[in-house]
Amino acid sequence: MKFADFLQLALRSLVAHRLRSFLTLLGIGVGIAAVILLTSIGEGLHQFVLKEFTQFGTNIIQVTPGRQGARGGPPGLPSTTRELTLDDAAALARLPHVTGVTPIVYGNSEVHAAGRVRRTSIYGVGADMARIFSMRVAIGRFLPPDDPVGARAFVVLGAKLERELFGNANSLGERVRIGDERFRVIGVMEEKGQFLGVDLDDTAYVPTSRAMALYNRDGLMEINVTYPETTPAAPVAASIRALLAARHGQDDVTLTTQEDMLARLSNILGILTAAVGALGGISLAVGGVGIVTIMTIAVSERTNEIGLLVALGARRSTVLGLFLGEAVALAAVGGALGLVVGMGLAQLVGLLVPALPVHTPWHFVAVAEVLAVVIGLLAGVLPARRAAGLDPVEALRSE
Repeated sequence: MKFADFLQLALRSLVAHRLRSFLTLLGIGVGIAAVILLTSIGEGLHQFVLKEFTQFGTNIIQVTPGRQGARGGPPGLPSTTRELTLDDAAALARLPHVTGVTPIVYGNSEVHAAGRVRRTSIYGVGADMARIFSMRVAIGRFLPPDDPVGARAFVVLGAKLERELFGNANSLGERVRIGDERFRVIGVMEEKGQFLGVDLDDTAYVPTSRAMALYNRDGLMEINVTYPETTPAAPVAASIRALLAARHGQDDVTLTTQEDMLARLSNILGILTAAVGALGGISLAVGGVGIVTIMTIAVSERTNEIGLLVALGARRSTVLGLFLGEAVALAAVGGALGLVVGMGLAQLVGLLVPALPVHTPWHFVAVAEVLAVVIGLLAGVLPARRAAGLDPVEALRSE
């Protein structure tokens, strides 16, 4: 049988039962639309979270006191972990490939200024903090590289905190009181927005030693180290661990590289996107069942036609291909319809809910259409084999 005749027979059968064909392809279309919509939302969230993390750079290593993992010994014994100190941070700054170090201590305090009071987050940081985390100063300057132990009482305000305390007035040179200490404002940060629910603009930055005194701390909460983007993280992390082990007499710190964190985060979000897409795949499975049902009915209705084709010399493989072609055509058209609807709904969701990131990668579109065709092929196998296996004499006798 010529391909043109083969195609004509398949399409004529689908057109002859328009309502039934439409309902069948609608089942596949709904499934594909659900997959596209859900995976678009999942992929959008994936990219949004990764963008949130990478806005601070990808060449950062976080050093925190205490070693993660199981340790032996009877319970109740005090920890031998040494706290991180300003001297540790100064020693890390002298390591090869290290381009910046910021020791960090943070807490929450009331900030008094211009007759107003606001409770907010206070970060004790080093002079390299703004450069390490790709943050910019809008007016004034960031904390100067003072003596880490005897740093001057300077403060840099977040944009929102500065507005809340001073309104439209110029805050540079003004005094603010945090706890029992008075600080002079030397800068205001550019607006950074929120990071995973934390308002970065509603913060104040003071020298680390001042924050340690403010919160009565002997050690640092963490040290952040940056290195050139062209340098692998592993050797830098190894040198940091070796230096601190030598200073503390044991390996008692935890290192978290931005690369490792982003890789783990990407894997988790990828699994989440796949799981969300699998939920939409349930609708596809239902659509596949619909194709099996419709094609089985079609075989029963067209028994005479099948018998006549075989009697006229059509090969059983031709009959098999005819019914498989109909199933694949239904699935392909339904898949295309679902793609259009799914991408349209995804864009509509993005317009109606701007805070919800939506992104539809083209490889998702291609995979979804191929998946629809494969489902149609698999769903049409049993009815097509039944049609190809009919005895021509018995088929011609049937009503």
